[in-house]
Amino acid sequence: MKEELIQEVLEKLKNGELTEYYVSKEDFLPIQNVLVKRADFKYFRGIAKRGGDVLYRYMESPRS
Repeated sequence: MKEELIQEVLEKLKNGELTEYYVSKEDFLPIQNVLVKRADFKYFRGIAKRGGDVLYRYMESPRS
C-alpha cells in the first residue's frame, strides 16, 4: 500500500467516515510504519484476527 492511501484511510477512521478497517497480513507492516508516526497513534486500536490480519478502529479516548 502507498503511504498516501494509508493516510487517507487513517483520516477516514479518525473522522468517522469509516468505523473500522480490515488489514491483511501483507499490508500490516506498511500501515503500522505510518501509524506509529502519527500524533494520534494511541487513539487507534488494532484487533488481531486469525491468520495475522488486523482490524483497526479509532477510539474516542487514547489507550494507555
